[in-house]
Amino acid sequence: MALARVAAESGAHVTLVLGPVSQQIAHPSVSVIRVESAAEMYEKTLAGSDEADIIILAAAVSDFTPEEPVRGKIKRGTAPLVIRLKPTVDIAAAIGRKKKPGQVLVGFALETENEKEHAREKLARKNLDMIVLNSLAEPGAGFGYDTNRVTILDRLGHVTETGLKPKIGIAGDIMEKISGWISQQEEK
Repeated sequence: MALARVAAESGAHVTLVLGPVSQQIAHPSVSVIRVESAAEMYEKTLAGSDEADIIILAAAVSDFTPEEPVRGKIKRGTAPLVIRLKPTVDIAAAIGRKKKPGQVLVGFALETENEKEHAREKLARKNLDMIVLNSLAEPGAGFGYDTNRVTILDRLGHVTETGLKPKIGIAGDIMEKISGWISQQEEK
């Protein structure tokens, strides 16, 4: 939401595909599409991707989903409960496969070991221009905090590390890197 706010305040028209969260965003340049599931997020994101100049895939979409979703409560029983999982569709990889020339694609990664190595691998495999690496190694960073610290890697090998700061500041750093990336591409 911080990224959407910073982009809109910079003059962008933003479409925010938003999962089930209680937070609200009210900005005249932000259109919100609410979704409930990873499958719905994939569908709505893919549907709008052709018209977008910049696509930022910041949602923490689960890698797996139940094979047989159950609505309502599962009652306690005597037998052990087994939930079979299947992989969810990788939204970033799907959009990376159909990325248009000139379109900028930014992904996010949360890694717990060999962080930069795994982030670089995702950057290449998903055809991203940039990846924002979240680390849970620093207290006060990541989920559940109003602050974060990230490392931004681009496909040209540039690495930028932010210090711990409010998430709105991190969003500004990310948007600044995207703007710089676009300027570099236009110079080529």
